[in-house]
Amino acid sequence: MRALVFAYHNMGIAGLEALLRNRFSVEAIFTHEDDPSENRWFASVKEWAQERNLPVYTPPNVNEPTWVKRINEMKPDCIFSFYYRQLLSESILNVASCGAYNLHGSLLPAYRGRVPVNWVLIHGEKVTGVTLHYMVKKADAGDIVGQKRVEIDFYDTAETLFGKLCRAAGELLDEVLPLIKTGRHPRFPQDESKATTFSGRRPEDGRIDWQQNAISIYNLVRAVTRPYPGAFAFFPDGRKIMVWWCLPDERFSFSAALTGEVRLEDRFVYVQTGRGVIRLLDVEVGEKVLTGRAMYEYFSTMGKVRLI
Repeated sequence: MRALVFAYHNMGIAGLEALLRNRFSVEAIFTHEDDPSENRWFASVKEWAQERNLPVYTPPNVNEPTWVKRINEMKPDCIFSFYYRQLLSESILNVASCGAYNLHGSLLPAYRGRVPVNWVLIHGEKVTGVTLHYMVKKADAGDIVGQKRVEIDFYDTAETLFGKLCRAAGELLDEVLPLIKTGRHPRFPQDESKATTFSGRRPEDGRIDWQQNAISIYNLVRAVTRPYPGAFAFFPDGRKIMVWWCLPDERFSFSAALTGEVRLEDRFVYVQTGRGVIRLLDVEVGEKVLTGRAMYEYFSTMGKVRLI
């Protein structure tokens, strides 16, 4: 079966490798140029394709008429989108005689939209997953072909959870791709009454609100910690502090402490929240990365301080 693939990121490679395992003929790959200014901690689909001598293209806008015409001339049986960053026009979706499919990093219809791996952590979900679904004009709204659940560990970060989702995607595709080849794959509509949609996130969205409870703050930190832009707060003098890792404790609070107030106890650095405290474990101030004793000593020299 002739496949045209739109792919990016580690999930794109997971999808491409599954297609090859299941003996699909990858006629061409569309991806994005690797941005040298981006913190690219993930693998390059372009390099992956070049190493295997597979045709690969990186158009700035794949929906331009010239590219739509070229895609029509390729006459694919099916189209797959694996974390490609552009929505495909109906002129492209309608080219494939056996359908166009998208791999999404959540259990649809929940968490439609951008960066679902970050959002499920921010909201403290215990379970997420991956979904293969038909592509339609509305993003992430097409009929579902298959899903694979993934448990979220309390210590998962966006990076570790994304790794789990990539592995789950490979397993899901190994189950459904043989069925797609024979036309026996399932297809069922999404329940629109259960749909939730979230937008993309910006680095500035990582600011910590100390009035929230300790668990909510911890969920934000683990959702945006390295290699993502990170959660942050400020000292009263305007200096920025990045919080790369912390642990929540809602069992106790410091009496008469204001939210955001820093307290030192038992050689640890704590911050009072709206309910419970956050124990800081890995922070960065300016160019100083502070952990353990170094962080404790740093705050010891500051006297009474409150993060805002």
